[in-house]
Amino acid sequence: MQYAKYAPLLASSDLREFSFISNGPKGEIKIVVQFNLTENSTIYNLAFGNVQPDGSIDDIIKNNNKDRNKVLATVAATIYEFTTKHPDKFIFFKGSTPERTRLYRMAITNNIKELAIDFDIYGVELYKEGYTVVDFKIGVLYFGFMVKRKKNYF
Repeated sequence: MQYAKYAPLLASSDLREFSFISNGPKGEIKIVVQFNLTENSTIYNLAFGNVQPDGSIDDIIKNNNKDRNKVLATVAATIYEFTTKHPDKFIFFKGSTPERTRLYRMAITNNIKELAIDFDIYGVELYKEGYTVVDFKIGVLYFGFMVKRKKNYF
């Protein structure tokens, strides 16, 4: 993504957890990004949020630190890092609220050309019986999203 990113971006040795500091009018806020294995061994769930005093992660809170694009670009950078080590895994993500899911859809849409170079991008549609994964299309409302690193051979 063409936006500035936070540094340093600290990572666990298995690249399943990252942390960085958001810096803005509300001060310094530690943010953690986690890639958690789902019941399907090929899919990891991406979760991120503010670290609370008890060490838990709050993915619902709005920090209002006026750095939304920088935070999202940094989270996108963690996907690049994670999929460098785990290129065969799918990453699933959705917002903790419908508004956040819409924000993620807009971020994908605004950066689709750049993201599509390195990732296959999918929309996840929810049904009573489960879900369906389809190719991402601009303007379509989805329950969530999945990405997988493309196999780029040079």
